[in-house]
Amino acid sequence: MILAFIAALQVAVPQATPGVALQDSIPAVSLADALRLATNLDPNYVAALGRVKNSEWGRRAAISAFVLPALTVQGVYQKSNLVLFNVGTGGASRTFVSASVIASYELFAGGRRFADLSFANASLEGARAGQAEARFASALVTEAAYYDVLATAALAGVARERLNRAEQQFAIARARVLSGAAVQSDSLQLYTERTRAQVGLLIEQSRLRVARLNLGSLVGVTYAVDAQPLGIERAPDLPITLEDAVQEALQHGPLWRVARADERAAGAAYKAQLSAYLPQIGLQATTSAFDEVIFPSAISRSTVSIGVSFSIWDGGRREIAVTQARVNRDVAAAIRADLERSARRDVALAFEVYITSRAAEDLARDALVAAEENYRVQSVRYQSGATDILNLLEAQFTLSQAQAGIVTARQATLLALAGLEAILGRRLFPGKE
Repeated sequence: MILAFIAALQVAVPQATPGVALQDSIPAVSLADALRLATNLDPNYVAALGRVKNSEWGRRAAISAFVLPALTVQGVYQKSNLVLFNVGTGGASRTFVSASVIASYELFAGGRRFADLSFANASLEGARAGQAEARFASALVTEAAYYDVLATAALAGVARERLNRAEQQFAIARARVLSGAAVQSDSLQLYTERTRAQVGLLIEQSRLRVARLNLGSLVGVTYAVDAQPLGIERAPDLPITLEDAVQEALQHGPLWRVARADERAAGAAYKAQLSAYLPQIGLQATTSAFDEVIFPSAISRSTVSIGVSFSIWDGGRREIAVTQARVNRDVAAAIRADLERSARRDVALAFEVYITSRAAEDLARDALVAAEENYRVQSVRYQSGATDILNLLEAQFTLSQAQAGIVTARQATLLALAGLEAILGRRLFPGKE
């Protein structure tokens, strides 16, 4: 479906395809498609995927260090202007060829391999949590752009209705002035209101064009893309309590998972540096062949050796590395603790914004009903001469504010839900993915 959508967007004249609707010759994308397209194109998410792959290979390498030796194959071809003794053939020669296979294995590394494995496991967990964090961060940006298109389109509709009302009332005021039922200042004030409405509509239309271009850029095209309506009449209740949300964020939230993984990785790196204070024991086996031709086979020799090394003093480099690793561990622990302390605050903020915005939307709907009735009454009273132009203008302004209030409250509700989902690292309602 995603590929079909991209193909539909790339044609010069957009045509309807499965999952894509056309609105006023502008291709429209659903929220689910926009999230999938934008996430796959987000450089931060692509980088997060790369870190996961790198960490997976790091873990494989750490595991293989326990069972597989390090292997090295090397060969030397030498040509001399003098006739020298060739150890391979046992005679004089100008050509000397040797080949060797070297296998080395650490018998004891002071616990470094176990620390390396712990570091690799923590890094992989952190990379996977970082991938989820990047996915929801990209989704949050995309949802903000998507909701901005919807809200701006709705506000443009509000501005258009305001202009229509101003034009209707201006015509009525001119007729009343010509008939002598009203003074000329009435028509002048309504003319000013009509001008303000025209300017407001131009501003909202300009914002809408920019918002559509922004959404198009996020989903991978260079022109405007519209947002399909969500089809939600009222934001639903959250299916989770605040306490449950706090606990879920602490246990499964991507940000907290990354912090815990970073702390474990820093602790493992510190232990790996401490291994330098212990002796290192290694086993090495070498097989060499000598001759005067390529692929030497005249004579071969094999050796097996066990070596022990212990660093007494290396100019303080070991102590510096240990100190730096300890500091990194302490910093990672402080970051993790700070995030855990602020978990309730962050979750409560998104939680309360959602509840407050949802309640504000309900109140705005009630205010809209009152504003519409008030405007109807004031319009009738002004036409009959029972009220003045100021009451009519105030009723028009109140109605426009009530209509815009619903739009802004709905946008704030949707953004708060997206923020809460980014904190928890999962969707609370189906339909987005």
